[in-house]
Amino acid sequence: MDNKEILKHVDHTLLTQTATWAEIKQICDDAVSYGTASVCIPAAYVKQAKDYVQDKMAVCTVIGFPNGYATTACKEFETKDALANGADEIDMVINIGWVKDGKYDAVEEEIRTLKKACGDKILKVIIETCLLTGEEKVKMCQIVTNAGADYIKTSTGFSTMGATFEDVELFAKNVGPDVKIKAAGGIASMADAEKFLSLGADRLGTSRIIKIVKQEQSEGY
Repeated sequence: MDNKEILKHVDHTLLTQTATWAEIKQICDDAVSYGTASVCIPAAYVKQAKDYVQDKMAVCTVIGFPNGYATTACKEFETKDALANGADEIDMVINIGWVKDGKYDAVEEEIRTLKKACGDKILKVIIETCLLTGEEKVKMCQIVTNAGADYIKTSTGFSTMGATFEDVELFAKNVGPDVKIKAAGGIASMADAEKFLSLGADRLGTSRIIKIVKQEQSEGY
């Protein structure tokens, strides 16, 4: 798989607390130039970014990020606000405590609520795999499928670990046929990116892949 094909699957991401408009603008420029799937940025920059890229690039933002324990009403408001500002895709964080409490109906209903708010816009559900047991990961595959979300996503990149090959394989075996997979967090090489895609991921959340491609180009590869 060549770099161009890998880049088509990348959500070019900048979610650090210190992110400035100059930095957001740069990743927008890079995303357009290198043909990524989207830019994934903080909600406060969505309107400015969408006005800047217009129809040249999809703009993704995060909801309930990174801890997931805001109320459903807050997450619904965040989602509707982001969409009103021009967001094309929404990456929400589940309430992990609810999973630990076995409140699976509440988790599913929250995802349904946000998917209803999204309508035909893409909803990705971050389950933060590093904090879940194997049984809980399988259960979340079922819940995300039942709730009608578009993607299940491994990680925020802000917890103890990011995506693993094993988790993407687990997702591929347990999600429904209409649910796609996003691996995110710690994807640090083109070889890893390609392997995640080969295992069933459709999107890669990463800030590093374009940097790697730029470095390769500067070195004459």
